[in-house]
Amino acid sequence: MRPTDWLCALLVILIWGVNFIVMKWGLEEFSPLLLSALRFALASLPLLLFVHKPANLTWGVLAAYGLVQGVGQFGMLFAGLALGMPAGMASVVLQAQAFISLLLGALFLKEQPRPWQWIGLCIAIGGLSVIAMARGEGAGSMTLIGFFLTLGAAAMWALANLISRHAARQGPYEPLPFLVWSSIFPIVPLLLMSLWLEGGSTQMLAQLQGMSWQGAGAVAYLAFLSTLLGYGLWTKLLQRYPVGTVAPLSLLVPVIGLLSAMVLLGERPVLQHWLGTLAVLLGMAVNQWGGYWARRD
Repeated sequence: MRPTDWLCALLVILIWGVNFIVMKWGLEEFSPLLLSALRFALASLPLLLFVHKPANLTWGVLAAYGLVQGVGQFGMLFAGLALGMPAGMASVVLQAQAFISLLLGALFLKEQPRPWQWIGLCIAIGGLSVIAMARGEGAGSMTLIGFFLTLGAAAMWALANLISRHAARQGPYEPLPFLVWSSIFPIVPLLLMSLWLEGGSTQMLAQLQGMSWQGAGAVAYLAFLSTLLGYGLWTKLLQRYPVGTVAPLSLLVPVIGLLSAMVLLGERPVLQHWLGTLAVLLGMAVNQWGGYWARRD
């Protein structure tokens, strides 16, 4: 990779690692579904006049990706964080998307996983089980519902990956227009669900009227840095270099997530959390580099 691309990759890793802290800060002012709706509204509506819809992608593909990512992935992730999932542990558990993507690819795309990928999957499942059984202490305490909502968000991310791979089969597309136009679809469903589940219009208006610079900054970070810049740069890197070169760098995201949560939120993972995290990262490493090790042997 060229030096400038290394810098872009490290920037994305930093943005996505700190992303979980910003989510926690945003949830101090907004309910989960409303925060998700604001994220996608700001990531799409101001840019619709300046960014053209991808010509080779159907409305169905854009809608499917937007709903799965917006309502499914981030709706569940924000709800999990609001209901007791520590930010640092969320950055680890969300990496389960890689293994769920593996299973979905085998099921729907007839992609046969290699033996080492099954081994990595088993190691990661063991790690996730250890994390689920640990409750933690203080700021790092974790609820079971928060864990399962975050795991559900990982499953939705994997499904979104499947949709994006289907979209790539229709021809190359620029990531920014894809993200902008797919982001319009979750806004209304998220707002309607927020009105139904999070206290109605009175509560929603009170949250919007009481928005501080912290809340506004959190929404802007999630919309512009995490969504548009982060996903845009990452997609560009995947288009420019082999997946085996770029994908392993995502292992650094939970490392940044854990460290930033300890520094900024005072989270202190217990021993079981550390052991489970190491197992998940080891499983991802086996999944990613197992073929290289097998060829060397």
